[in-house]
Amino acid sequence: MSRRHALGSLALALGASACAVGPNYHPPATPAPAAAPFVSARPAIASADAPPDQWWRLYDDPALDTLVQEALTENQDLKVAAANLLKARGVLDQAKAGLFPTTDLSFNESWGESSTDQLITYLNGQKIPPAWAATGAFNVSYQVDIFGRIRRSIQAAHADAAAVAAAENVVRITVAAETARAYADACAFAEQADTAKASASTAQSVLDLTTRERDLGARSDFDVASAAATLDAARATIPTFEGEQRAQLFELAVLTGRPPSEISAAAAACKAPPRIATPLPVGDGAALLRRRPDVLQAERTLAGDTARIGVATADFFPTISLTGSGGSSGSSIGQFTSAGSFNYQLGPLITWTFPNVLVARAEVIQARAQASASIASFNSVVLNALKEAEQALTTYDAELARHAALVAGRDDNQRAFDLAQIQLQHGSIGFPDLLVTERLLETAKADLAASDQALVDDQVAVFQALGGGWQNALPVVPPKAP
Repeated sequence: MSRRHALGSLALALGASACAVGPNYHPPATPAPAAAPFVSARPAIASADAPPDQWWRLYDDPALDTLVQEALTENQDLKVAAANLLKARGVLDQAKAGLFPTTDLSFNESWGESSTDQLITYLNGQKIPPAWAATGAFNVSYQVDIFGRIRRSIQAAHADAAAVAAAENVVRITVAAETARAYADACAFAEQADTAKASASTAQSVLDLTTRERDLGARSDFDVASAAATLDAARATIPTFEGEQRAQLFELAVLTGRPPSEISAAAAACKAPPRIATPLPVGDGAALLRRRPDVLQAERTLAGDTARIGVATADFFPTISLTGSGGSSGSSIGQFTSAGSFNYQLGPLITWTFPNVLVARAEVIQARAQASASIASFNSVVLNALKEAEQALTTYDAELARHAALVAGRDDNQRAFDLAQIQLQHGSIGFPDLLVTERLLETAKADLAASDQALVDDQVAVFQALGGGWQNALPVVPPKAP
């Protein structure tokens, strides 16, 4: 058998017997309690229906729909995440390149005297003049992946790229939720500003009436001063709410990839926060874990770290490469291309750190420790996902109950104020009693407006905890690099 055939048979035998060392990855099991409904999902606030991918459409608000869609394609944090994904895919392509031979081609042409020429001159006394000389070489090397170092590296890179893709989806969820929250808050602060203006208008009417009655001798200067103080207190809250509204409009502009000066006209015109009046579709815990990309990110990170145990384990074994090289040299084209100038080498290259395997052992210990940490991290992410859903539902449930009580309180205070005005005219109560009922009414209205804002914020928090908003999203194009 020729040497060429022997080398070919060796390569086939090595490839056929190749195996990947290290543990094979198996996804962790979903906790059994996760399949049950959420313990905080009372029928009054939540249903077992799966939440829609584009949950913000449940608000039936075209302005909100437009803003969220803009944010999901133009947000700068999302563009950073998209660029990170491109980088991770480049790392994966680099890992896959290990499956192919490495090659390099070199060519050199130079003028001068070679060491051989100088030796001939020294021995024979015959001067060889300087001349042009050309050399060329081609080298090829193919690493036979007997113990799976390359394949485990590719598995790790695949998992890393999937983890980065999941991280991009985590940013999508955050961007969608923050956009909906900023829009709702801008609307809510506008509502609270209008409520404060209405309170100021009522206080102005009471002050005008009190002033006229004082001029007629029916009220004192103290009564006028008290009514004026109530008006001042009502007016003082208006700039705060208007400033908060502007701040949220600036936030909304940046979230959608625009400078703060380019605020959304539709958001600026909104006067009341959107709300979902029906029970929220939340599904169950098992669907939540399948849907949340941070859980997938943690699982893919664990898969990559498991594969890296195999990469480290492969260092215990020799690395075998099939190498070949060929070249030619000469002082003329004819000499350079002649068969006599050509040389080549073929053969396997074996490298092995044996018997000193201390470094390899240390690398395996590190890889296993990292995988162990990733298991704990995955379990933590799972528990945190379930916790966040339960907390969001509980907070929303509590705010719904508070909101109902505030509605009843507002209505009761309105009736009390109306009756106080009548009783004051009949002399049944004094003017201070009217002011007390007026202040209670305005406080009740302000509390109810703040609860309107809290309700929609809590609803957004529920959907954010449920992990929706990234499915079927349009691709994000990162900025073009220089």
